[in-house]
Amino acid sequence: MFTGIVEELGSVVALVRPDGPAGADANPDTDAVAPDTVAPDAVLTVAGPLATSDARPGDSIAVDGVCLTVTSVADGAFVAEVMPETLRRTSLGGLVPGARVNLERALPANGRLGGHVVQGHVDGVAVLVRRTPGPRWDDLEFSAPAALTRYVAEKGSVALSGVSLTVTWVSDDGFGVSLIPTTLAATTLGRLVPGDSVNVEVDVLAKYVERLMANGVAR
Repeated sequence: MFTGIVEELGSVVALVRPDGPAGADANPDTDAVAPDTVAPDAVLTVAGPLATSDARPGDSIAVDGVCLTVTSVADGAFVAEVMPETLRRTSLGGLVPGARVNLERALPANGRLGGHVVQGHVDGVAVLVRRTPGPRWDDLEFSAPAALTRYVAEKGSVALSGVSLTVTWVSDDGFGVSLIPTTLAATTLGRLVPGDSVNVEVDVLAKYVERLMANGVAR
């Protein structure tokens, strides 16, 4: 599991698909592929000195909030396989070489739960609608389908591209968050512009409660 506290900004080295690579020589303007049109699976290589400092094959690293299993490590970069379900649910299929991504290693048993319980199992994507700068913070407004917002609660927690955040407001078709200076500087959220997508993982407790109630367990 993870906590939604980003450790470093990694850089995409390559996203290789069965129908052709998007590697170091790819053109980001012409080779980007939308998440819903990518090949059935892919192999992602990401550079991250901190994330790879103690990484071994089989370890878990969250990339923009997506839990991926390390298959190999070399020269400050790690490789992970991205399965079809992950490509359908997340924005990883649209990554191009040079793109920055939020990285977090799995939480050790004696680690601090600085954010909230994050599994790295993305539920879907939301789109930035509006960004309102404040004196030292930014307010962000996202649009999202009702299938996601039903699990989002005002003052509850949500993970956006792997960043643990507190929800400031929520409606049937969107929600808002506020970013402090540290989050703006240390994560990809500080670079978002309207129209950009983020991976969303809602609070897993909400999903379990709904599941239990639907099966008549909770009365």
